[in-house]
Amino acid sequence: MTIELHTWNTPNGRKISVALEEMGLPYRVIPVNISKGDQFKPEFLAISPNNKIPAIVDPDGPDGQRVSVFESGAILLYLGEKTGKFLPKPLIERIPVLEWLMWQMGGFGPMPGQVHHFIALENEQDRAYGLKRYMAETRRLYAVLDKRLADREYVADALSVADFAILGWAWRHPRHKVDFADFPNVGRWYERLMARPAVKRGMEAKLD
Repeated sequence: MTIELHTWNTPNGRKISVALEEMGLPYRVIPVNISKGDQFKPEFLAISPNNKIPAIVDPDGPDGQRVSVFESGAILLYLGEKTGKFLPKPLIERIPVLEWLMWQMGGFGPMPGQVHHFIALENEQDRAYGLKRYMAETRRLYAVLDKRLADREYVADALSVADFAILGWAWRHPRHKVDFADFPNVGRWYERLMARPAVKRGMEAKLD
């Protein structure tokens, strides 16, 4: 049955469209126009009480029951469990997937997101302070990722939901003012992922 993807064209939305394509799950996009406040509508809050995109509704959830899931990291884990893909069963193999997924959720998303905010400010004093602080942290996170990828193709060795989560934000590297020439291992990882047909479909899916 077709999964509903309630989202908008953002890094967090792209994580899920890429994962759905890679997992071969049928889905349809229900746009949530966050610039017009659609995320505050009662029907969306019913499935995403934190008024953030994305959220999914799976009509064929556990035991055949309809289920909704919000928060992109939770959605990725749910889809990995549902399909048995990109989320290893052995705990020893799952640990790095969870580590790098939480790394993305806790840092490599919130920090570049602040760059997105401050770069758009008109007040130069506010803009300069915010960009200095958050661009430095964003570059530090890119350096952490670059070091991790120095001797492996994917963050948890095998391709996983953690890669999809990180890719959603690395996709916006031009907006972060980050040049992959400074982080060549990230650049190689990024190009490898973006060359995958399912990732390409997920990135080109119309989410708005």
